[in-house]
Amino acid sequence: MQHVHISASDRRLGADLSELWRYRDLIWLFTKRSFVVSYKQTILGPLWLIINPLLTSVMHLIVFGGIARLSTDGLPQLLFYLAGNALWNFFAASVNKNATVFTTNAQLFGKVYFPRLVMPVANVLGNAIQFAIQLLPALALLIYYIAVGAVSPRWALLPLLPLLLAQLGLLGTGVGIVISSLTTKYRDLSVLVTFGVTLWMYATPVVYPLSAASGTIRTLLLINPVTAPTELFRLALAGVGTVSAASLAWSLFCTAAVVLGGTRIFSRVERNFIDTV
Repeated sequence: MQHVHISASDRRLGADLSELWRYRDLIWLFTKRSFVVSYKQTILGPLWLIINPLLTSVMHLIVFGGIARLSTDGLPQLLFYLAGNALWNFFAASVNKNATVFTTNAQLFGKVYFPRLVMPVANVLGNAIQFAIQLLPALALLIYYIAVGAVSPRWALLPLLPLLLAQLGLLGTGVGIVISSLTTKYRDLSVLVTFGVTLWMYATPVVYPLSAASGTIRTLLLINPVTAPTELFRLALAGVGTVSAASLAWSLFCTAAVVLGGTRIFSRVERNFIDTV
Protein backbone atom coordinates (compact mmCIF):
# COMPACT_ATOMS: atom_id res chain seq x y z
CA MET A 1 0.00 0.00 0.00
CA GLN A 2 1.15 3.51 -0.78
CA HIS A 3 1.77 5.81 2.18
CA VAL A 4 1.86 9.59 1.87
CA HIS A 5 3.24 11.60 4.77
CA ILE A 6 2.09 15.21 5.05
CA SER A 7 3.93 17.53 7.41
CA ALA A 8 4.77 21.20 7.80
CA SER A 9 7.59 22.37 5.59
CA ASP A 10 10.87 23.15 7.28
CA ARG A 11 12.44 24.73 4.23
CA ARG A 12 14.04 28.11 4.61
CA LEU A 13 12.12 29.38 1.62
CA GLY A 14 8.86 28.42 3.29
CA ALA A 15 7.56 26.73 0.13
CA ASP A 16 8.10 23.38 -1.55
CA LEU A 17 8.39 24.34 -5.22
CA SER A 18 8.56 20.72 -6.38
CA GLU A 19 5.26 20.05 -4.63
CA LEU A 20 3.70 23.06 -6.32
CA TRP A 21 4.85 21.68 -9.66
CA ARG A 22 3.21 18.33 -8.91
CA TYR A 23 -0.05 20.17 -8.30
CA ARG A 24 0.16 22.15 -11.56
CA ASP A 25 -3.09 20.62 -12.83
CA LEU A 26 -4.88 21.92 -9.74
CA ILE A 27 -3.33 25.36 -10.25
CA TRP A 28 -4.71 25.46 -13.78
CA LEU A 29 -8.11 24.27 -12.54
CA PHE A 30 -8.31 27.08 -9.98
CA THR A 31 -7.06 29.59 -12.57
CA LYS A 32 -9.80 28.63 -15.00
CA ARG A 33 -12.42 28.57 -12.24
CA SER A 34 -11.61 32.07 -10.99
CA PHE A 35 -11.77 33.45 -14.53
CA VAL A 36 -15.05 31.73 -15.43
CA VAL A 37 -16.82 32.46 -12.14
CA SER A 38 -15.96 36.18 -12.29
CA TYR A 39 -17.94 36.68 -15.49
CA LYS A 40 -20.55 33.95 -15.28
CA GLN A 41 -24.15 35.19 -15.58
CA THR A 42 -23.07 38.60 -16.87
CA ILE A 43 -24.42 40.14 -20.07
CA LEU A 44 -21.09 41.20 -21.59
CA GLY A 45 -18.90 38.58 -19.92
CA PRO A 46 -15.13 39.04 -20.44
CA LEU A 47 -15.81 42.22 -22.43
CA TRP A 48 -15.92 43.95 -19.05
CA LEU A 49 -12.16 43.37 -18.91
CA ILE A 50 -11.84 45.82 -21.80
CA ILE A 51 -14.71 48.15 -20.93
CA ASN A 52 -13.64 48.85 -17.31
CA PRO A 53 -10.03 49.95 -18.01
CA LEU A 54 -11.19 51.83 -21.11
CA LEU A 55 -13.72 53.85 -19.10
CA THR A 56 -11.13 54.42 -16.36
CA SER A 57 -8.58 55.62 -18.92
CA VAL A 58 -11.11 58.00 -20.48
CA MET A 59 -11.84 59.40 -17.00
CA HIS A 60 -8.10 59.85 -16.38
CA LEU A 61 -7.84 61.51 -19.77
CA ILE A 62 -10.49 64.05 -18.79
CA VAL A 63 -9.35 64.66 -15.19
CA PHE A 64 -5.56 64.36 -15.31
CA GLY A 65 -4.96 65.12 -18.97
CA GLY A 66 -7.63 67.73 -19.60
CA ILE A 67 -8.25 69.45 -16.28
CA ALA A 68 -4.99 68.95 -14.35
CA ARG A 69 -2.95 68.95 -17.60
CA LEU A 70 -0.38 66.51 -16.27
CA SER A 71 2.45 65.59 -18.59
CA THR A 72 2.52 62.23 -20.37
CA ASP A 73 6.16 62.52 -21.53
CA GLY A 74 5.00 63.32 -25.05
CA LEU A 75 3.02 60.10 -25.46
CA PRO A 76 -0.56 60.23 -26.78
CA GLN A 77 -2.62 60.59 -23.62
CA LEU A 78 -5.08 57.73 -24.13
CA LEU A 79 -2.23 55.31 -24.91
CA PHE A 80 -0.36 56.50 -21.80
CA TYR A 81 -3.34 55.87 -19.51
CA LEU A 82 -4.42 52.58 -21.12
CA ALA A 83 -0.95 51.05 -20.76
CA GLY A 84 -0.48 52.32 -17.21
CA ASN A 85 -3.92 51.16 -16.05
CA ALA A 86 -3.52 47.69 -17.54
CA LEU A 87 -0.23 47.13 -15.72
CA TRP A 88 -1.48 48.61 -12.45
CA ASN A 89 -4.70 46.55 -12.54
CA PHE A 90 -2.59 43.40 -12.79
CA PHE A 91 -0.53 44.34 -9.75
CA ALA A 92 -3.50 45.60 -7.72
CA ALA A 93 -5.51 42.44 -8.45
CA SER A 94 -2.55 40.30 -7.34
CA VAL A 95 -2.52 42.15 -4.01
CA ASN A 96 -6.30 42.31 -3.46
CA LYS A 97 -7.12 38.70 -4.37
CA ASN A 98 -4.26 37.22 -2.38
CA ALA A 99 -5.00 39.44 0.61
CA THR A 100 -8.11 37.31 1.29
CA VAL A 101 -6.77 33.86 0.43
CA PHE A 102 -7.24 32.41 3.93
CA THR A 103 -10.60 33.99 4.76
CA THR A 104 -12.31 33.29 1.41
CA ASN A 105 -11.03 29.70 1.14
CA ALA A 106 -11.25 28.66 4.81
CA GLN A 107 -13.90 26.00 4.21
CA LEU A 108 -11.98 24.46 1.30
CA PHE A 109 -8.67 24.53 3.19
CA GLY A 110 -10.33 22.84 6.17
CA LYS A 111 -11.65 19.88 4.15
CA VAL A 112 -8.89 18.75 1.82
CA TYR A 113 -5.11 18.95 1.65
CA PHE A 114 -3.19 20.62 -1.14
CA PRO A 115 -0.31 23.12 -1.02
CA ARG A 116 -1.93 26.36 0.12
CA LEU A 117 0.31 28.39 -2.17
CA VAL A 118 -1.58 26.82 -5.08
CA MET A 119 -4.29 29.42 -4.58
CA PRO A 120 -2.08 32.55 -4.72
CA VAL A 121 -0.28 31.17 -7.78
CA ALA A 122 -3.62 30.50 -9.48
CA ASN A 123 -4.76 34.03 -8.65
CA VAL A 124 -1.69 35.55 -10.30
CA LEU A 125 -2.08 33.40 -13.42
CA GLY A 126 -5.72 34.42 -13.67
CA ASN A 127 -4.69 38.06 -13.33
CA ALA A 128 -2.10 37.59 -16.09
CA ILE A 129 -4.83 36.36 -18.44
CA GLN A 130 -6.94 39.39 -17.57
CA PHE A 131 -3.93 41.66 -18.13
CA ALA A 132 -3.42 40.23 -21.62
CA ILE A 133 -7.07 41.01 -22.48
CA GLN A 134 -6.97 44.48 -20.91
CA LEU A 135 -3.83 45.32 -22.87
CA LEU A 136 -5.55 44.76 -26.24
CA PRO A 137 -6.93 48.34 -26.60
CA ALA A 138 -3.50 49.76 -25.75
CA LEU A 139 -1.86 47.47 -28.32
CA ALA A 140 -4.38 48.50 -30.97
CA LEU A 141 -3.61 52.18 -30.31
CA LEU A 142 0.12 51.42 -30.20
CA ILE A 143 0.04 49.82 -33.65
CA TYR A 144 -1.78 52.87 -35.02
CA TYR A 145 0.68 55.35 -33.49
CA ILE A 146 3.65 53.30 -34.70
CA ALA A 147 2.17 53.39 -38.21
CA VAL A 148 1.85 57.18 -38.14
CA GLY A 149 5.27 57.60 -36.52
CA ALA A 150 4.02 59.08 -33.24
CA VAL A 151 5.74 56.51 -30.99
CA SER A 152 8.78 54.28 -31.31
CA PRO A 153 9.00 51.22 -29.02
CA ARG A 154 12.33 50.02 -27.68
CA TRP A 155 12.28 46.71 -29.51
CA ALA A 156 15.34 45.39 -27.67
CA LEU A 157 13.50 45.73 -24.34
CA LEU A 158 10.28 43.97 -25.39
CA PRO A 159 11.60 40.47 -24.45
CA LEU A 160 11.91 41.76 -20.86
CA LEU A 161 8.16 42.34 -20.54
CA PRO A 162 7.31 38.75 -19.45
CA LEU A 163 10.01 38.99 -16.76
CA LEU A 164 8.67 42.36 -15.68
CA LEU A 165 5.16 40.93 -15.45
CA ALA A 166 6.47 37.99 -13.41
CA GLN A 167 8.22 40.38 -11.02
CA LEU A 168 5.08 42.45 -10.44
CA GLY A 169 3.07 39.26 -9.97
CA LEU A 170 5.54 38.03 -7.35
CA LEU A 171 5.60 41.41 -5.60
CA GLY A 172 1.80 41.61 -5.52
CA THR A 173 1.54 38.03 -4.31
CA GLY A 174 4.11 38.61 -1.57
CA VAL A 175 2.30 41.68 -0.29
CA GLY A 176 -1.06 39.92 -0.57
CA ILE A 177 -0.12 36.78 1.35
CA VAL A 178 1.48 38.84 4.13
CA ILE A 179 -1.80 40.73 4.51
CA SER A 180 -3.79 37.49 4.26
CA SER A 181 -1.68 35.93 7.00
CA LEU A 182 -2.28 38.90 9.28
CA THR A 183 -6.03 39.07 8.62
CA THR A 184 -6.54 35.59 10.01
CA LYS A 185 -6.26 37.25 13.45
CA TYR A 186 -6.86 40.91 12.66
CA ARG A 187 -9.89 41.07 10.39
CA ASP A 188 -10.06 44.87 10.28
CA LEU A 189 -6.87 44.96 8.19
CA SER A 190 -8.83 43.61 5.23
CA VAL A 191 -10.96 46.77 5.26
CA LEU A 192 -7.87 48.89 4.65
CA VAL A 193 -6.52 46.85 1.74
CA THR A 194 -8.60 48.38 -1.07
CA PHE A 195 -8.08 51.89 0.28
CA GLY A 196 -4.35 51.29 0.71
CA VAL A 197 -3.94 49.91 -2.82
CA THR A 198 -5.75 52.97 -4.22
CA LEU A 199 -3.38 55.29 -2.37
CA TRP A 200 -0.46 53.18 -3.62
CA MET A 201 -1.58 53.83 -7.20
CA TYR A 202 -1.24 57.59 -6.73
CA ALA A 203 2.23 57.01 -5.28
CA THR A 204 3.14 55.21 -8.51
CA PRO A 205 3.64 56.90 -11.91
CA VAL A 206 0.46 55.46 -13.43
CA VAL A 207 -1.42 58.67 -14.32
CA TYR A 208 1.74 60.77 -14.55
CA PRO A 209 5.35 60.06 -15.58
CA LEU A 210 8.28 59.94 -13.17
CA SER A 211 9.88 62.81 -15.08
CA ALA A 212 7.11 65.12 -13.82
CA ALA A 213 8.37 64.78 -10.22
CA SER A 214 11.46 66.33 -8.69
CA GLY A 215 13.22 66.72 -5.36
CA THR A 216 11.81 64.89 -2.34
CA ILE A 217 8.72 63.70 -4.19
CA ARG A 218 10.84 62.05 -6.86
CA THR A 219 12.93 60.33 -4.18
CA LEU A 220 9.79 59.01 -2.49
CA LEU A 221 8.47 57.73 -5.81
CA LEU A 222 11.74 55.90 -6.46
CA ILE A 223 11.46 54.17 -3.08
CA ASN A 224 8.20 52.66 -4.34
CA PRO A 225 9.22 49.26 -5.83
CA VAL A 226 6.44 49.45 -8.45
CA THR A 227 7.81 52.67 -9.98
CA ALA A 228 10.72 51.16 -11.91
CA PRO A 229 8.68 48.32 -13.51
CA THR A 230 5.97 50.82 -14.53
CA GLU A 231 8.46 53.15 -16.19
CA LEU A 232 10.29 50.23 -17.83
CA PHE A 233 6.98 48.92 -19.19
CA ARG A 234 6.26 52.25 -20.90
CA LEU A 235 9.85 52.56 -22.11
CA ALA A 236 9.73 49.16 -23.80
CA LEU A 237 6.20 49.54 -25.14
CA ALA A 238 6.22 53.16 -26.32
CA GLY A 239 9.82 54.32 -26.10
CA VAL A 240 9.31 56.83 -23.26
CA GLY A 241 10.22 56.25 -19.61
CA THR A 242 12.71 57.13 -16.89
CA VAL A 243 14.53 54.04 -15.63
CA SER A 244 17.89 53.59 -13.94
CA ALA A 245 19.86 50.49 -12.99
CA ALA A 246 19.69 51.53 -9.32
CA SER A 247 15.89 51.83 -9.29
CA LEU A 248 15.52 48.46 -11.02
CA ALA A 249 17.92 46.83 -8.56
CA TRP A 250 16.00 48.31 -5.63
CA SER A 251 12.70 47.05 -7.06
CA LEU A 252 14.10 43.53 -7.52
CA PHE A 253 15.54 43.55 -4.01
CA CYS A 254 12.18 44.58 -2.51
CA THR A 255 10.40 41.89 -4.55
CA ALA A 256 12.79 39.17 -3.35
CA ALA A 257 12.52 40.33 0.28
CA VAL A 258 8.70 40.48 0.20
CA VAL A 259 8.34 37.10 -1.51
CA LEU A 260 10.76 35.32 0.82
CA GLY A 261 9.30 36.94 3.93
CA GLY A 262 5.74 36.43 2.72
CA THR A 263 6.14 32.73 2.01
CA ARG A 264 7.77 32.20 5.40
CA ILE A 265 4.89 33.92 7.19
CA PHE A 266 2.35 32.16 5.01
CA SER A 267 3.81 28.71 5.72
CA ARG A 268 3.73 29.36 9.48
CA VAL A 269 0.18 30.68 9.53
CA GLU A 270 -1.23 27.87 7.36
CA ARG A 271 -0.40 25.31 10.07
CA ASN A 272 -3.06 26.56 12.48
CA PHE A 273 -4.99 29.33 10.72
CA ILE A 274 -8.15 27.21 10.64
CA ASP A 275 -8.41 27.61 14.41
CA THR A 276 -8.46 31.42 14.20
CA VAL A 277 -10.38 32.16 10.98
